[in-house]
Amino acid sequence: MRWPSAVPEPRRDGWHRRAHSALRHSLRVRLVIVFLLLALGLSVIFLAATQRAIGVGWRLAVAPLVTDYVDRLVAEIGTPPSIERALVLTRRLPVSVRIDGPGVQWRSHPDREDREWDDRDGRRHDDAPRLLERQTSDGHRILLGLGDLSWRSQPRVFGMTSLLAALLVIGLAYAYVRRLLRPIDDIRVGVQRFGRGEFDVPIHVRRRDELGDLAGQINTMAADLRHMLDGKRALLLAISHELRSPLTRARLNTELLPESEETRSSRDALLRDLALMRDLISDLLEGERLSGSHAPLHREPVDLRELVDGMLRAHADLARFRVQLATDLPLVDADPVRLQLALRNLMDNALRHGGAVQPPTLSIRRHGEDGVQLTVRDLGPGVEASQLEHLGEAFFRTDQARRRETGGVGLGLHLACLAVQAHGATLRFRNTNPGLEASFELPAQR
Repeated sequence: MRWPSAVPEPRRDGWHRRAHSALRHSLRVRLVIVFLLLALGLSVIFLAATQRAIGVGWRLAVAPLVTDYVDRLVAEIGTPPSIERALVLTRRLPVSVRIDGPGVQWRSHPDREDREWDDRDGRRHDDAPRLLERQTSDGHRILLGLGDLSWRSQPRVFGMTSLLAALLVIGLAYAYVRRLLRPIDDIRVGVQRFGRGEFDVPIHVRRRDELGDLAGQINTMAADLRHMLDGKRALLLAISHELRSPLTRARLNTELLPESEETRSSRDALLRDLALMRDLISDLLEGERLSGSHAPLHREPVDLRELVDGMLRAHADLARFRVQLATDLPLVDADPVRLQLALRNLMDNALRHGGAVQPPTLSIRRHGEDGVQLTVRDLGPGVEASQLEHLGEAFFRTDQARRRETGGVGLGLHLACLAVQAHGATLRFRNTNPGLEASFELPAQR
């Protein structure tokens, strides 16, 4: 016999994951839940205390009064029970009467009495209220109940109304908490904006409470940071600019020195050092221009194949590279000068750290449907894993001894990162064992 296969239950992992994430990361949701749990706890305590108080009052006062009142009503019906008196009683009071006995079988509300007192086979419920039941001396049993039972259809309406009211209260509580914590969203967006170096728009201060004071203090801190960074940038630009003139004069005076066998080596070394200082100043100025929030890019459709060919013709040292270009490369939207700067610095770094082992590789291929990936890889020793995240920082060098012949001054990869970031991309580094790989993507021209 083949048993039918069980129907798989729908996957709820996504829903549970989203609910768990909202509970862990949403302060609003947690505050609303705390308020609801507090209200539920207070309601349970209040209801329990009220129920106990009513129970004590019922046993001490209400139950004796009800017992006496039922005795009076049964006496009014009489012995043997009179149907006429019972009918008058039900018309005068909102009660129902049921009489069972050898002489009288009568119900004031037959349909309701059946549902209230009888099972499907006509037997009486064991949990019927004995307080409203009396046995007459002639063997009749009289049961009293509430005659107008229209209120019994009300609990469902009351329940739905209470549920809607509770949902409304929850919605209002969430809306109020959301409004109360709205400055946190403003602070979060503002801090992200300040982290990107955009200090022009301060955080909007909505209220004058603790969160408003926090937003104001963060605005003050951002203004101080902006002044400090602007001062640092202005000082660096001023020093770099002022150093150009004496460097130019020093280079000119060095070139005018009389040549001789004794002074030639010293003169050439001095010219090399002056050229390095000139390049360093140019790199610092270019880095400051690119690090600004309004980096001056001149975007245009760029043919990467022509760009790489021009770089290889202009720089003889790059001829050692193995170039791998896809045949279906689209045009990219980029600044050709800054893109050449990024590629040249990445290729120089690959030659410096891995060119002596095997030729480095420049690879350009399609990335997805509307992108191009540019990759520069060397086959050298690579870097330590702890240093990968620091590559691209200004003046960072993997060689702690900071020897010039092993790694420059630490601005080449920094400029490459700034040029790539100015295009809206991210320069990534990873060890390829052997070697180090640097890659980034650019969007295709539309």
